[in-house]
Amino acid sequence: MIRIPGDKSISHRALLFSAIARGRSRIRGLLPGADCRATAEALRTLGVSIPTLPGDGSEIVVEGVGIEGLLRRPEGVIDCGNSGTTARLLLGLLSGAGVRVVLTGDASLRSRPMGRVTEPLERAGASFEWLEEPGRLPVRVSGTVVEAIDHASPVASAQVKSALLLAGLAAGVPVTVTEPGRSRDHTERMLRRCGARVTEGWSGDLWQVDLGVERAGEALEPLDLEVPGDPSSAIFPMTLAILGGVRGGRTGASPLELKGIGVNPTRIGALHVLERMGARVERSDEKPTAADSHEPVADLLIHPGALEGTTIEGSVIPSLIDELPILAVAGARAQGRTVIRNAEELRVKESDRIEALVRNFTALGVEVEDFPDGLSIEGSDRALSGQVRGYHDHRIAMAFAVLGALPENRIRIDDPSLVEVSYPDFWDALDRLTGRESVGRPPVVTLDGPAGSGKSSTARAVAEALGARHLDSGALFRAVTLGLLEKGYPETEWGALTLSDIEGLKVGVEAEEGRFRPTIGGRSVGAAIRSARVTERVPRTARIPAVREWLLQLQRRVGRNGGVVVDGRDTGTVVFPDAEVKIFLTATLQERARRRLLQEGEEPSPEGIEAESKRLAQRDHQDENRKIAPLRRPDDAIVIDTTGLDFDDQVRTIVETVRSAGDRG
Repeated sequence: MIRIPGDKSISHRALLFSAIARGRSRIRGLLPGADCRATAEALRTLGVSIPTLPGDGSEIVVEGVGIEGLLRRPEGVIDCGNSGTTARLLLGLLSGAGVRVVLTGDASLRSRPMGRVTEPLERAGASFEWLEEPGRLPVRVSGTVVEAIDHASPVASAQVKSALLLAGLAAGVPVTVTEPGRSRDHTERMLRRCGARVTEGWSGDLWQVDLGVERAGEALEPLDLEVPGDPSSAIFPMTLAILGGVRGGRTGASPLELKGIGVNPTRIGALHVLERMGARVERSDEKPTAADSHEPVADLLIHPGALEGTTIEGSVIPSLIDELPILAVAGARAQGRTVIRNAEELRVKESDRIEALVRNFTALGVEVEDFPDGLSIEGSDRALSGQVRGYHDHRIAMAFAVLGALPENRIRIDDPSLVEVSYPDFWDALDRLTGRESVGRPPVVTLDGPAGSGKSSTARAVAEALGARHLDSGALFRAVTLGLLEKGYPETEWGALTLSDIEGLKVGVEAEEGRFRPTIGGRSVGAAIRSARVTERVPRTARIPAVREWLLQLQRRVGRNGGVVVDGRDTGTVVFPDAEVKIFLTATLQERARRRLLQEGEEPSPEGIEAESKRLAQRDHQDENRKIAPLRRPDDAIVIDTTGLDFDDQVRTIVETVRSAGDRG
């Protein structure tokens, strides 16, 4: 049995509602994934004290400020990261409350449309200033909702509906939303739980939701909430179990038990589809729903068995839109053809999920056909192998990871870190369920060695050859240094800075092709961190205990899901002691001196090499005897002497070593 993380949709809303309620809310089981951390950080920017989201689901307490407590101008902008839910719900809440603020996000989120939310808000009086491309972040919320909201949505969308309900609540205007089908109702349930007046039901062929309010900022009661396990996350290990991927020792495929999973009727369309395909899933200990403000929860027992292809279309689509990638994977292992239609919404998720599915299936040799509103997949039981792309989309990455975890399949995901968005422990869970280590994910590769061994340039080239990403630890120290200078901390006080101070700099990384790019507050700082002003202060920054502790946490968080090549002095001994592949580069002192002179644009001469060799020998002595992060060769490292190798040969040797180690694993 494994623990399924808290429901992402409910976690977002629990954080928002606890912030705008009046009083003390207690929440347990929150998802600590990247998207929910983005919502928590956004609320902190707005002045709400949100504790760090615990990784074990333990309780947090939030002191609500009421909607009127948001009416202040935040410093800078609100960075929503990759979270469309954060951005769209805040567009509604903040335009209703009259908060003037800029919302932005990472490159993926900035490419996603926001017009479905902003257009009905504009009709009610709000205004938005698009700072780059119309209809896409970044956007400045610059006007307030003043009129009743009456919106007929062309598609069933919980995010649009929720944004409009929050806007009406904050502005004190009634809201009516109709949809062609019933979308997720977590917002309606939570509003009722907090004391708001929400009604819903069929009005002819449309589903209608009405919110009645009497005044702006109408008070909400605080929450006491246990977030159930996310059915959209549970569907991945469930599908693995159904397809026979959960191993039970010598008994072969085993059933899987999952406890405390949300079974909200608007969320379990995927479960019904799997059952229609032939899956056997037993429910037990289902909690009675005493009131329609509570979320139904049950324990599930999933049995392995054969699946038949099916057609997924029509009114069921809104209840399983996020689960369609894994249902497509189930179709790839079912007998016959599985067809998905009426799913245009897949085109505007974290990725164009239809295109992502088609390209990845094609790369693996699965027969697939795409349509404007879906795709069809021909099932097969033959072994599949190859590397696929995550397309900056956690559900695409997890779907193909499940396919790769099945017996006989060997599939690698180019960006395993994507799972952090909704299922931080996904890879560990997959390992436990399959009994196979590091299934589906590339390794963490550390490159350590003395000064002048060419670690950084080599690491970049190795990462590119492996289809991984280079994590430049030196660039992170530079980014922190720049952050300290921009924040204006007196340099004489840097040594006394705390972990909280360093966290406040908002230094992070954004995944790009082949590397992790340093950011401050979500903006790229690539050129600025190479300035002379920063360079001369980096050694001082590297000696600050709080900086080293914080960067250690950041690097481990980035590398926890593999697919990373990192270089430094202690990456294999301190930062990633459990890395799958550790390389220690070495070369003769004279060869390192020659390379260093060439790197600095000098023609190596016997005299120059001798002088540089003495400097490097002194540097080696200093590095080996540092109190903080001394140079050490990891006991389990593979030593590669590069003295007689040119750069290309050096990279080729390391890549072959990594691949050989992977084959042995």
